[in-house]
Amino acid sequence: MLTRVFSAALQGVEAIQVEVEVNTGSGNPVVIVVGLPDAAVRESKDRVTTAISNSGFRWPRERTTINLAPADIKKEGPSFDLPIAVGMVAAAERAELPRLERCFVIGELALTGEIRPIKGALPIAVAARDQGMKAVILPAANAAEAAIVEGIEVYGVKNLREAYEFLSRKKELTPVRGSAVERLTAGSSDDVDFSEVKGQHQVKRAIEVAMAGGHNLLLIGPPGSGKSMLAKRIPTIIPPMTLDEAIETTKIHSICGLLDESNAFVSKRPFRSPHHTISDIGLLGGSANPTPGEVSIAHNGVLFLDELPEFKRSTLEVMRQPIEDGKVTISRAAGTMTCPAEFILIAAMNPCPCGFHGDPQRECRCSSVQIERYRNRISGPLLDRIDIHVEAPAVAFKELSSGGSAEPSAEILNRVLQARGVQKNRFTGERKTASNARMSHSQIKKFCPLDDTSLEMLRHAMEDLHLSARAYDRILKVSRTIADLASSDRITPDHIGEAIQYRTLDRRLWV
Repeated sequence: MLTRVFSAALQGVEAIQVEVEVNTGSGNPVVIVVGLPDAAVRESKDRVTTAISNSGFRWPRERTTINLAPADIKKEGPSFDLPIAVGMVAAAERAELPRLERCFVIGELALTGEIRPIKGALPIAVAARDQGMKAVILPAANAAEAAIVEGIEVYGVKNLREAYEFLSRKKELTPVRGSAVERLTAGSSDDVDFSEVKGQHQVKRAIEVAMAGGHNLLLIGPPGSGKSMLAKRIPTIIPPMTLDEAIETTKIHSICGLLDESNAFVSKRPFRSPHHTISDIGLLGGSANPTPGEVSIAHNGVLFLDELPEFKRSTLEVMRQPIEDGKVTISRAAGTMTCPAEFILIAAMNPCPCGFHGDPQRECRCSSVQIERYRNRISGPLLDRIDIHVEAPAVAFKELSSGGSAEPSAEILNRVLQARGVQKNRFTGERKTASNARMSHSQIKKFCPLDDTSLEMLRHAMEDLHLSARAYDRILKVSRTIADLASSDRITPDHIGEAIQYRTLDRRLWV
């Protein structure tokens, strides 16, 4: 007897339909799995047969062939356990399961027959809907995650018996309901706020400009100056995600296994802070079977790299393409995967190995050679891709001990939202441009015209500081954002002057 069960396999950040064919016939009682399975899928026959027996069912005592189609795509992981088990039980009982016809079935089985959570429930539900399926049957722990997809019914099951009885119409289940809009608008309170940060007014202004235009930012200062403290409060002033952004981000987190029942939907922009010992693969993505890395997990959010020079130079260099293109392409023997990677890069570093170069209170003991070697760990092309460089000096005791509170995040966020609103209107009809930082060269020429005074100021800066063409574009983009924050239609010399001040490393004031 031949039984067909529809399931899905993850391929990059998407899911594709897989047809699980279970055929029984005369011959020795052996189970054969074909269709390019990996080790976890090949081992499923032992898990499945044990789970079937422990669930009170009978599995075929004859030659059983299981084909996973299409056969030219590698099948990974234990998530095919449930569809294989359903197919084997149906074949053994010679039963017809009408609900299988337009339904995706996916889940990992324990030896007891319990169904364990899987990765990628959201993209699987999206694929099921796009394939014209009516329902998805998956682990109960993943049901809330998949239920945010509209246009398809999601059924969460706890064990094999419950799944089979539902498919055979012996038991009815209530579909899990969910609303992505409700989860997105529910919001949550932040544990941190910019009002807790004393001093550092220039740095806060630079952060505000960076978030208003989506610009990359580098903080330079001695240990204890508050660089990390400031960076961790940046999510409180980032504009909220749109529904499309939230779903796209949740898909990536789902594939990486970062979701659970209590956190089934990413409603806030991600803030990722990998340690400087991270590998190229961990940051960019990859491994034998390509999976997203930190740059993709931070998609639509912030990637914070503390102690930037401590990262391996090769690791930092692989970031140049995703910073520029907003996506990353990973090629491995198992296949090629393109993941979105539109994030705001926030980096922090000390001015020298000991951290006190230029500090008026503490003496720097680093030689000029040590300082130069330390700074050269960051390449010029990477620095060119960071729009704003700003110094974060040590905070004076007077500011630390002051009783008053600083400006709260809510007020800064209001100004950021106002500037983003200006950009939204500006880029209406412009393809794939949501912020000033993403402007193309032609858009810069269109939206960043300069008067003679501003043009002359920029010419002097280019010649005196030996700026690159990329740095020229960055200054214009930042100037446009500063003008938006000031509700100015035109870029003035004041806006250009402030943008030039944010090229600290180019000005060499800290050497």
